[in-house]
Amino acid sequence: MFYTFAAKLKPIIMAIKKQYLKSKPVCKVTFSIEAKDAKKVTVAGDWNKWSVKASPLKKLKDGTFKGTVDLPKDKTFQFKYVVDGNYVNDNQADEYVWNDFASSENGVIKL
Repeated sequence: MFYTFAAKLKPIIMAIKKQYLKSKPVCKVTFSIEAKDAKKVTVAGDWNKWSVKASPLKKLKDGTFKGTVDLPKDKTFQFKYVVDGNYVNDNQADEYVWNDFASSENGVIKL
């Protein structure tokens, strides 16, 4: 028997904001994801060796998790959100690449 829960699904709002610094070869990247029922959200990527603890996002009153990471510009990074232990791609990523280790795609951010 198959069940569908489409009526309960809402689109997840995600955003990536890039702010390039003039004084340094750095881009401030702000990640945000709406996850009202989540307890903990982090961003794991190759810049932090896929650590689920290194880049935590702060939960705002509206249920959005948000955080900023300083990354070197002119580089490309793979990443995923970790929402209560579940890996989630950002629908606003610049592109996606297959990862054999995870047997899934990773989001890519180009700076």
